[in-house]
Amino acid sequence: MKIMIAEVYDAFKEAGASEEKSRAAAEAVASYENRFAAIERKLTLLTWQMNVVIAGIVALVLKAFFIP
Repeated sequence: MKIMIAEVYDAFKEAGASEEKSRAAAEAVASYENRFAAIERKLTLLTWQMNVVIAGIVALVLKAFFIP
């Protein structure tokens, strides 16, 4: 079962595209939207991991120079 964006489908139909082409275009747009959501999830995870690494480095620098 493929996901389709109804607004895009309707817009293509009103523009005069055939039903098959309208459906294919709406499904293609929906698949790109799903790809961006997956990238956003991965980016959130990488941001969290980078913050943990930076906090570790700061802790090591503080320990090395300021804590006897």
